[in-house]
Amino acid sequence: MKQNVLVVDIGGTHVKLLMSTKDKLKFDSGPDMTPRDFVRKFHETTAKLKFASVSIGFPSVVREGEIVKDPKHLGKGWIEFNFSRALKRPTRVINDAAMQALGSHVSGRMLFLGLGTGLGAALVWKNNLLPLELGDLPYRDHRKIEDWLGIDGLEHLGEKAWRQEVLYCVAQLKLSFVADTVVLGGGNVKKMKQLPRGVKRGDNRNAFLGGCRLWESDRKTGKTRWRIL
Repeated sequence: MKQNVLVVDIGGTHVKLLMSTKDKLKFDSGPDMTPRDFVRKFHETTAKLKFASVSIGFPSVVREGEIVKDPKHLGKGWIEFNFSRALKRPTRVINDAAMQALGSHVSGRMLFLGLGTGLGAALVWKNNLLPLELGDLPYRDHRKIEDWLGIDGLEHLGEKAWRQEVLYCVAQLKLSFVADTVVLGGGNVKKMKQLPRGVKRGDNRNAFLGGCRLWESDRKTGKTRWRIL
């Protein structure tokens, strides 16, 4: 595993910077934060840190390491933004839920679901990582599924009914993706109580491990170990 990786988790309210599972710095983000704002705050916050490379978890669609859609809860201008040049370090970018999924994977076919502002998701098996946009799936009352499992659904349904909705959806998605296990992450997973067999509670600290795994390489071939689809 490549050492001295700075893992950056960009969220709708905060940007978290991790050098380990325990050492964390952060600064505010928000709906007006542009790439230029992010870069300025990044350099201010990391001025005294020593790191060789950067992994970024970003809350939008990322293909082949490039952002292809502006996020819902940040400012504009992120599409195809060159992080390596702006941060002056080799940088790899991935969807934020996919990064946490990568760090959460132990074995088998695992579906990760992030219960946060919306619904983050990714599927991991063997050395393959498939980021998903499940939050846009059609759901009841002609709404999207994240409208019910995300923060809006929690506020609308109330905590008890929301938990029941989550458990119902988790069971159906586990079957649909033929998953051995489902890992629930995100800020609202703490509101879940008992979980059924085959469903596990994630840990936000796994985002750091996922960011480090992005730099892992195969010992025989020297190529990147993880195939991001």
